[in-house]
Amino acid sequence: MTFRTADGASYEGRDESGNETFRVSIPSDEHGYFGRECPACQQIFRMHLDDYKALPDDLILTCPYCGHQEEHTSFVTSQQQERVMRVAQDAAMQLISEAFGGLGRSGRSNKFVKITYRSTPFYPQPLPDIDEEQLVRERTCVTCGIRYAVFGEHSFCPASGALDAGEVARDALGAEAAKLSALDSIPGPQRAALREQGVFDRIAVDTLSRVVGVVERLARAEFERRVEPAGQILKGKGNVFQRLDDLADLYSAHLDIDPRLVPDVDWVLLTKLWATRHAHVHAGGLVDTKYLQIVNYSSLKVGQRIVVTADDARNAIRQAMILCSILAG
Repeated sequence: MTFRTADGASYEGRDESGNETFRVSIPSDEHGYFGRECPACQQIFRMHLDDYKALPDDLILTCPYCGHQEEHTSFVTSQQQERVMRVAQDAAMQLISEAFGGLGRSGRSNKFVKITYRSTPFYPQPLPDIDEEQLVRERTCVTCGIRYAVFGEHSFCPASGALDAGEVARDALGAEAAKLSALDSIPGPQRAALREQGVFDRIAVDTLSRVVGVVERLARAEFERRVEPAGQILKGKGNVFQRLDDLADLYSAHLDIDPRLVPDVDWVLLTKLWATRHAHVHAGGLVDTKYLQIVNYSSLKVGQRIVVTADDARNAIRQAMILCSILAG
């Protein structure tokens, strides 16, 4: 039999196994992107349709958020699945109609049961539209060149896997800067209430901690990638990349890069910010002797609280961006 299909779908005939096959279009948006949904974390990302079509049929996709890898057919979004299921439902209705028609035409009846069937034309239902989150920023992987869009922090390219460490760091620092900028748009009354509850102070501290983490991850990834044997050199050194001077010593000794000598890097400021982060993580934000050993020009005394402002967080982001660009070469 021949199936009727809605616009956007077509009947392709039977395959070698005798299964009925259909083709269902997945429309892209006005920018040429369509959605993918990770089967593991259920988060949506988007890929450029032209780039996607050029990829091999046996491609293993990588979720940009969690790194889950699976066949690309497993990344169908819920709205796309609904569109496919509509075609399957229409096909099933036509098969049922054909089956009942066959019973009626066969004249199967006796003195107890009489089967009659009157056929009516079948009209497929329109396929559901797809209205998924639209891209805000187009990203291009520096490794494979594929264009994609994400809606959160990510560390992977859908096609080539793990992103370059420098790219991950830039994105992470950009997100921290955007977060601080968004705070400026909060209306006055809400700002006052949040400030009174210490929300802005907490955000500044959290931002500083995240910035230190971004630098640490980049520094470690680049050192391990470029220095052989990095494992033996780093053995027993703990979180050496959280300690700025130790980080600089490693890069100077093994990569001939000393960020302390770069004019755009304010090493004194960075050292103070890193020590501040350490105090908030390990000493409840209070000055201890270790802090005063590093920031020996501070007027604070042991036991006083170290206040972290939004400007401190912004300075940390700016300096970290410069530092990361140096470390990534």
